[in-house]
Amino acid sequence: MTALNASPTRRVMAAVALAAGATLVLSACGAGQVSQTATQVAAVNGNKATSGDIALRNVHVVYPNSEEFSIEPGGNAQLAFTAINLSEHESDRLKGIKTDFAGAVTIDDKEGGRDIKPQAALGAGNPDVSVPEQAPEHVSLIDVTLEDVREGVRPGLTFPVTFSFENAGDVVVQVPVDAGPKTERHESEKSPDVAEGHH
Repeated sequence: MTALNASPTRRVMAAVALAAGATLVLSACGAGQVSQTATQVAAVNGNKATSGDIALRNVHVVYPNSEEFSIEPGGNAQLAFTAINLSEHESDRLKGIKTDFAGAVTIDDKEGGRDIKPQAALGAGNPDVSVPEQAPEHVSLIDVTLEDVREGVRPGLTFPVTFSFENAGDVVVQVPVDAGPKTERHESEKSPDVAEGHH
């Protein structure tokens, strides 16, 4: 008996079976697959927050690269960030920074002070790391040190830091610690780039 000559009940059952089979086949197409965008991350190390006209970008603790800094309890660590003033007319000023994960936070005005002019930025830490490409051209630089850091300031963890601005008010950012230097790449004859160079 063909499907056309089958009873209405059998035709309904056949249609349901086909629909169920198609659903299973189509749902299996994406099984075990990870989309490319699911593993993409920002090209910066830090966190971000916005309050009023102030946009904080790439806020993070710089992994210690000298004897002067350490993330061990009791050590001093360097805080990096960029604070961008998005206003076209009003200046703002960084009044202070505080966190319960350090005994004190000191700010050393290197150049330009803590004022942030309209469409300008204030940067701390290594300028090559803390100033993202989209930051305005005019960036004043300061040094920010977390003194006597507490337990919990570790790569892979975040801790709250409060930035206080004259106009934008207080902004709390969950700050991560930089993961540290990149692992050196070892190349051999089996490395794709090296192997291609020999052909």
